[in-house]
Amino acid sequence: LNHRGTEITLLLARNIGYPIILVSLMPWYIAAVFLVIHMALFGVYMGASFAPNHKGMPQIAAGIKVDFLRRQVLTSRNIRGGLFMDHFMGGLNYQIEHHLFPSMARPKLARAAKLVRQFCAEKKISYTETGLFQSYGIVIAYLNRVGLAARDPFDCPPAQVLGRA
Repeated sequence: LNHRGTEITLLLARNIGYPIILVSLMPWYIAAVFLVIHMALFGVYMGASFAPNHKGMPQIAAGIKVDFLRRQVLTSRNIRGGLFMDHFMGGLNYQIEHHLFPSMARPKLARAAKLVRQFCAEKKISYTETGLFQSYGIVIAYLNRVGLAARDPFDCPPAQVLGRA
């Protein structure tokens, strides 16, 4: 919150300036289509970056007390892939460390992951790490399980997992 004014100024400049630049470079109707496609593709990209980290992971039932470390580690997964994946996912491939240390600079998350992984092994805390395509498979299987259950209004897989069924 220290730089709220700067943040608002930059957001306004981007949200007003970007469309103005587009309209100045191409007809307004092409600029509008370009902007809609750009935002849609960006949304898909962001969803493809966020979904593999949480979907299909255990959920903590209401009323169960879990410490901060376990809440972050047990409900998140990291995505393996080296420098390419670090760049492609913008550091979101280190979701566990991102949740444990939200203000840590992105380039430091890989080093933190080694320490957190080792600490979790010592404390016997499950630390989930998988490849990108395997994580998409896990997400799709989870969404299929939950989605297919929607055909029966009295069946709710998450409620069964959480003990609310």
